[in-house]
Amino acid sequence: MTGSATLPDSAAAGGNTPSGTPTSQAVPLRDPETGEPLLNPETGEPLLGIPAPSEAVPVLDPATGEPLINPETGEPLLAIPEAVPTPEATQEAVTALRTTEEVRDAVSERSETVGGLLDGLDAAALQIGTIRFSLLDALLAMLVIVLVIVLAWGVTRLIRFSLRRITRLDGSQRLLVEKISTILVWAVAFLIGIDMLGIDLTALAVFSGAFGLAIGFGLQKTFGNLIAGIILLMDKSIKPGDVISVADASGNEGFGQIRKIGIRAISVVTRDQTEYLIPNENLMINQVVNWSYSSREVRVKAAVGVSYQSDLDLVTELLYKAVEETPRILKTPKARVNIMAFGNSSVDFEVRFWITDPEGGLANIRSDVYQRIWQLFHENNIEIPFPQRDINLRENEQFSQLVAAISQRLDNNSTKS
Repeated sequence: MTGSATLPDSAAAGGNTPSGTPTSQAVPLRDPETGEPLLNPETGEPLLGIPAPSEAVPVLDPATGEPLINPETGEPLLAIPEAVPTPEATQEAVTALRTTEEVRDAVSERSETVGGLLDGLDAAALQIGTIRFSLLDALLAMLVIVLVIVLAWGVTRLIRFSLRRITRLDGSQRLLVEKISTILVWAVAFLIGIDMLGIDLTALAVFSGAFGLAIGFGLQKTFGNLIAGIILLMDKSIKPGDVISVADASGNEGFGQIRKIGIRAISVVTRDQTEYLIPNENLMINQVVNWSYSSREVRVKAAVGVSYQSDLDLVTELLYKAVEETPRILKTPKARVNIMAFGNSSVDFEVRFWITDPEGGLANIRSDVYQRIWQLFHENNIEIPFPQRDINLRENEQFSQLVAAISQRLDNNSTKS
């Protein structure tokens, strides 16, 4: 009994391979009646194929490996194995972008000239393994990337413009919504670009491990600063317009106003127009003095000393007057003049007053108050004392000789004149 059958893998492996076993080499196909080579009607080239085996081989039992016996004839059972193409014969070049073929076919249907140009670009290709990447793939990828970036940028600008018109949100809430929406827009734009290019996302799984490792080490600080900036905006501890203390490289502390909060750092501008870029993460882990966190009212202190012969009631009145006549100082809360101590050479006062614009500077408003106090004290003969020291010299022989020599020289000079 002979016939065409498909053998199990174990049975095929157990039998001897005859001369008719299929080979991976393709051969020209011929017409069985005329013997002439068969031609491809589209290309006109000879058709190639892998010949199927023509001889029957014994069928082996996959469990025992013994030949199977035909129960009718008692002879070994024979069968022709089915030709299975080898993996090398089935591997074909796969284009890197599936969209390329669709675009090329769609354009070719409408314009043969443009279609021929696209075919020429597609013909110039580089093949790595089974992946084929052509100039047309590169051109299409660039166009899609530019289109996606322009669309994402336009959407973010539209969102920013729309948020400015929403008056129910304060500055920090508006900035928080803007940043979160920007991240979402760019994430969606990335996925849309992948889909437009026809890239199989499963192919990116090979690079997911290396990409995650790069994020974990190389971009750790970047993502930390991004999350820190979002947290700062959510709890409103730091927001644009706040005045915070800023220390330079020398350790000198100054005041700066937050101009903006970026993805990586915040921008702080000081009174001398120096702009500091402070990483968001530093504001999360370090102590920060926010002068306008809960209220923009800031109290400023100015110390003043007067002599013990001064009229303290008059001094207090003049200090209040100096504060009232200085711009930028609030009427409410009211200023306060306190006697702090009786010092070695003066009665020590302290003037305390309030302002609402610390970004305008603290040293300059304190200077204006001191200047007005100086003017009022001079008009009312109030003395601002300064330290005085008495020097007592012990008399000894060398000192006496020195004094005598100086006296003698002074006498000689007066005689000559």
